[in-house]
Amino acid sequence: MSGRVRLVLVRHGESLWNVEERYQGQADSGLTAAGREQAEMAASVLLARFGTPELVVSSDLPRAWDTAGAYLRRLDVQVKRDARLREADIGTWAGRPFTEIAQEHPEVLAALGRGEDVRRGGGETFAELRRRVWRALADAAGMTAGDATVVVFTHGGPIRVAAAAALRLPPPGHLAFAPPVNTSLTVIGYAGERQHHSVVEYNAPTAWAARAARAD
Repeated sequence: MSGRVRLVLVRHGESLWNVEERYQGQADSGLTAAGREQAEMAASVLLARFGTPELVVSSDLPRAWDTAGAYLRRLDVQVKRDARLREADIGTWAGRPFTEIAQEHPEVLAALGRGEDVRRGGGETFAELRRRVWRALADAAGMTAGDATVVVFTHGGPIRVAAAAALRLPPPGHLAFAPPVNTSLTVIGYAGERQHHSVVEYNAPTAWAARAARAD
């Protein structure tokens, strides 16, 4: 890779568990009707703003892949699924309501609020999430010739840690970034290994009804 690669990160559309305020992690509840509409609107915005990208990469979880589908139906481009772009593994918390977890594990949530990198539900840490997501993005950028655009369909947690990694914020730097809304765009200027990257745009909505649901 030579030159700077524009990484356009897209959060998935609204899911059922977003509406029900449940943790999702690497489990999946599927897109709602509103989420499918958001995906169509995001596809139009992506095409209008960025044209045809050199590469599309997506998390393999259904809510991200189905969001990508609305975009992929409109163009002929190389696409790759990458499990490293999945949401954080939150173990036994997946599918549980936020209120139940708050009642059962207040000490864990308090620790997270203080910036401690604890394992939610026995899953992975944010540091582990950040390493795998950034490696996936670097690999995607490396598949291009540089001065290229790569569109990435993923989740709120990966977008937050990717923004922190791009700016080299020490953990838990992702806490400085609000959870992205459904089908929002975040643009990272990736300059290559050991170079200075940039966060060009963060959490730009593409759909009028996008929810600021938690990035879990």
